[in-house]
Order: sequence, then structure tokens, then C-alpha cells
Amino acid sequence: MANFPDPLLPPLTLVLGGQRSGKSAYAEGLIDDEREAIYLATGEAFDKEMARRVALHKKRRGDNWSTVEEPVDIIRALLEVDPAGKPILIDSLAMWIANLLGQGYDVKNEIFTLVETLESLTSPVVIVSDEAGLGVIPDNALARGFLDDLGELNQAIATLADRVVFVAAGLPLILK
Repeated sequence: MANFPDPLLPPLTLVLGGQRSGKSAYAEGLIDDEREAIYLATGEAFDKEMARRVALHKKRRGDNWSTVEEPVDIIRALLEVDPAGKPILIDSLAMWIANLLGQGYDVKNEIFTLVETLESLTSPVVIVSDEAGLGVIPDNALARGFLDDLGELNQAIATLADRVVFVAAGLPLILK
């Protein structure tokens, strides 16, 4: 059953929260169980623990979901699936930023291009992202840079989004 049944999703929804906050399940629930949808997954299962997480996410979704696994080139993937007109769920931007950093991409350019691409899509999009800065300040430059990039991206998408929801302990707080 959908948490927030809305057959007419706004063009862009951002769902934020801390790790293990329930944000992914909440975001999935925004899309009606009877509606065909596309799940754009940015995570990769490099070990058994992550494979279990991926399997749990897949099991939670119904048969109405098609999965596109794309850890880096989500802009291309979005442009490819957009013409189908189905709702698209991206999970998650934090994993995407980590993947970009790990492969040496120009993260600022990718952020700019993603925001520009989101403005041109015709399908409704729900995006899941970790809220940056809910923990301690990291002790290394790479981790601080990751949080800086993620925070910048979250702010840019929140500005563009029609709806922004913060999830804590599985409970949604509508911010916009």
C-alpha cells in the first residue's frame, strides 16, 4: 500500500533522510502499487552484505517495477527511460556521488548536468538522497568533499523540486 497515494505525482519529489531512516521505502510508497514504474538504482553489490540489501529492496517492490542499474551515468539512463512516461525513482544520490568520486569524475559538472536534465524530463521523478551533515565532521578531505558535493546537489534539487520530504524513523515531514 502506498504511504502517500498520489496517482498524479508532481514532476519532481526529493526524499531526504539519514541512513536507515526509511526514506527508500517511503519514496517507493509514493508511487501507486498498480502503476508501472522505473527504479534507477545507483548502488552496486560488491559484497554479500550489499547484495542482501539490494535483494531486500527488490523484494519490497512489486511486479510493477522495472529496474535499471546504473551506478554512474544516471543522466543517460534518465534520458533513455523518460520517453516511457512512467514514474522514475532514483535511489540514491549519495551512492551516485560516491561512485562519481571513486571513478574520478568532475562531480560539479555532473551535478550541473543532472539538475539541467531533471528540468527537461516529462516523467515524474522521485529522488532519494541522504541528508548531508547529520553526523560528525569527517576527519579527511575526501569525506568532507563528499558531504560538500552531496549537500550542494541536495540543495539544488530541493530548489527545483515540487515536493521535498524529510524522513526520520520512517516518519515523513513535508518540507515543501
